[in-house]
Amino acid sequence: MMKNKLILVVVFISVLFSCTTDDTADIIINDNSITNNIGGGTTNPQTIFLSGTYTENLTLDANSTYKINGSLIMSEGTTLTIPAGMIVQALSSGADVYIAISQGAQIIANGTADNPIVFTSDASSPSAGDWGGLIILGKAPINSVTGNATSTSEIASLPYGGTASDDNSGILRYVRVEYSGGAADGQSENNGISFYGVGNGTTVEYVQVHEGKDDGIEFFGGTVEVSYAIVTNCQDDSLDWTEGFSGSINNAYVKHGISHDKGVEADGYNTDFSNATGTYSKPIISNLTIIGQGSTDGTEAIRLRAGTQGIFSNVYIQGFQEGFDLDGDAGDNPTGAGVVNGDLNVTDVTFDDVTTKVKNDTGVTFNIDGDFIISGDGNGTMTDFATWGAGWSRIE
Repeated sequence: MMKNKLILVVVFISVLFSCTTDDTADIIINDNSITNNIGGGTTNPQTIFLSGTYTENLTLDANSTYKINGSLIMSEGTTLTIPAGMIVQALSSGADVYIAISQGAQIIANGTADNPIVFTSDASSPSAGDWGGLIILGKAPINSVTGNATSTSEIASLPYGGTASDDNSGILRYVRVEYSGGAADGQSENNGISFYGVGNGTTVEYVQVHEGKDDGIEFFGGTVEVSYAIVTNCQDDSLDWTEGFSGSINNAYVKHGISHDKGVEADGYNTDFSNATGTYSKPIISNLTIIGQGSTDGTEAIRLRAGTQGIFSNVYIQGFQEGFDLDGDAGDNPTGAGVVNGDLNVTDVTFDDVTTKVKNDTGVTFNIDGDFIISGDGNGTMTDFATWGAGWSRIE
């Protein structure tokens, strides 16, 4: 009996030391909806890797550390909840690392000015394009299809669009997306935040995209209303809309880095696809500030094309060769007709270090003052981003 007890003690001690020298971390995830993708090698015991398609709700724990290491897709009927103050890292591999909120799913990312939610790269020296970005898909109208038909997103190939203008995809409040724009499948680049047919039941306010390799915030149709948006140092267009976007952007601050394209690139419909409904984008844009690198050749603050409409008020543009560049024709791209009809205009605008205020390439004759600039040339003021962006954003 004594000999058997001695053997058991030796076995217990061996097992104990074997466990303490094992450098594989224990991963504890309360959500059991999928088999989570866990990377190999030595990891922080509190780091939880997330990827795959979730079919049940996923609530992140404020006491844990999370890293996205693939495509994280929330399927219809699920909710992704992220606590205020959390930093969610993404594997800096560029391709196929993104978060997608499907039609009928929601994201609840409700940060505060003192405790914003940050989606960022895990690289020690992060740079634009380290990972994908945030994709939200809803059931609001788009003009590339009719009725309850849906289109398919370029990233993740998920459906979007419908007839529910008040569709609710959740809450983004005090949220920052950094170093996005990595190419999915090695080809299609992500935006910082992509709104695909997102409805105006969704709350989006105090959001920033910083150092993106592609567009900052892009709207593919939908009716979502965005307030207090910042886009800094994105290498393609900072704000972009297409497919009949008819929501609003109120208080937006855009600042270009050395590598950039347009402050705003706006299309009435997706010219690579179709305008099935025969309607055009017509958002309401108010309190927009765009800061460029100076009035050098080839820079445009705002390009309006493919028949887009839009009502702009209180716009401040600094440091571009061209302020507004309008492109269109008398056929399927009636951008100029929108000006004449009163569907595309700006009230209260200031041009600072801008060589050409408005360039008309629409094929339609209109008066820049009176038709396009309704009134208030010189009366535009900068949005007070120093106040509403304080504490939670990055301005460099």
